[in-house]
Order: sequence, then structure tokens, then C-alpha cells
Amino acid sequence: MWDYLSGLDVSVLPYSFGTHSGWLEACYDLGTTVITPSCGFYAQQRPCLSYRHTQEDGLDEESLREAVLRAHRTRLVWQATAADRATERDHVAASHRHLYTELTG
Repeated sequence: MWDYLSGLDVSVLPYSFGTHSGWLEACYDLGTTVITPSCGFYAQQRPCLSYRHTQEDGLDEESLREAVLRAHRTRLVWQATAADRATERDHVAASHRHLYTELTG
């Protein structure tokens, strides 16, 4: 799977509902540009390009076209480093520890 994702110029997530994506995380680790739908919180999860697509309104083909063209023109690359991921893990662990301590008194 990693070879497949690494070989892509861009990965388009086709979701019409949902909140977050493990696929987006994998692409971020590998430096593969992702185009996400406007539903959910994908754009807040990691840097990406977006297009309008929701379960209620359906797919806006023009916004998808624009996102693909932008990805092609700009060749944006967002990628996590090992240091980024280590810092993130430390922050999450500290947040969990703090919350647990607060809740258990």
C-alpha cells in the first residue's frame, strides 16, 4: 500500500460523509498530496486541497476539477517528518495524562 500511495501524484478522497481519514494520515506521512471533500474535518486534520462534496448536496464537479488542476500546477507537497510525529505523540500523551489526572482527581 505504501508503494502505491507513494507512486501517486495526488489522491482524491471520495467520501460524502465522515470526519477523519487514516488514508489522509498515510498520504501525509509519505508526502502524497490529498484532495479531500468538504464534508467532515479532513481539511482541519492535515494540509490538503479540498472540493465540495457532501451527502446532502452531492458532488460539485467544478470544484473537484479546480482542486486537481491546482495540485497539478503547484505540485504541493505536505509531509510529516519523524520529528513532527514524535512531537505530536508527546503532545497527545501529555494531553491524555492531564485529562486522566483531572478526571481521577
